[in-house]
Amino acid sequence: MADTQADTLRWLLDELAQQLALVFEMMTGQRPAIEIAGDAASAGNDFVWRQKLAGLAGAEILYAASEQSSESIGAAILKAAGVEQIDPAEVRSTFLEAVSQAVGGLARAASARVGRELSPSPPQAAAAHTAGVHWKHVAIHPREGEPATLLLFGFSPELVDSLRSRPEPAPLPAAAPAKTELEKTDSSRTFDLLLDVELPVRVSFGRAQVPLKEVLKLTTGSIVELNRSVSEPVEIIVNNCVVARGEVVVVEGNFGVRIQEVVSRQDRLRVLD
Repeated sequence: MADTQADTLRWLLDELAQQLALVFEMMTGQRPAIEIAGDAASAGNDFVWRQKLAGLAGAEILYAASEQSSESIGAAILKAAGVEQIDPAEVRSTFLEAVSQAVGGLARAASARVGRELSPSPPQAAAAHTAGVHWKHVAIHPREGEPATLLLFGFSPELVDSLRSRPEPAPLPAAAPAKTELEKTDSSRTFDLLLDVELPVRVSFGRAQVPLKEVLKLTTGSIVELNRSVSEPVEIIVNNCVVARGEVVVVEGNFGVRIQEVVSRQDRLRVLD
């Protein structure tokens, strides 16, 4: 049985609140309270962005913020990262990066719900009045006692309708024959021995091939261009094998990587050259 529109919107907003809280906690070191503050007829005069979800025609997630709200959020993230001199363009870019990461998390949850991959596009400027979009006020409370920052989020009718009519879960496959007690014991002992084995973990931002004569010219301040753009995920390498890819985040002043993709078993068996 399909969910009601209200049920689907509540699911979207609950998932969005979790993703926003997670992203802001990773970027600032503090988890904010997220409150769904009610409906809105449109985005009004705020700045509006949209992210289309590839894989479902017409599916979009939109968000809007006043100049003051976007500056408040962007500046808070940059200050938490130790950036003192803040450029307005960098503040806006940081705000968009934070919100788009939350939208990416929501898209992954929606993908699991509809049974197909919904990949968000980069943020694009959008019109404040978009037909059929369900707009909701979302208040972000950074710390107790501080004023909330108000944003608007909207969901296209195509996205809501698709989530309402989510497919029934596929039947579970037939259970495999049960192992004997001896097989269970031997397998468990072998696996337990492996659990304490330590493996080196590296994160690769990219590679470059440089002639030896250029290497000899390297000095302090030299720049080596890598073969990966800033929008591409970094590779997580365990024991010289790529096991996952993800995006770089800041966790309490330290760099970290949020897993976006776990590579297939076949690819994990390939050792890097």
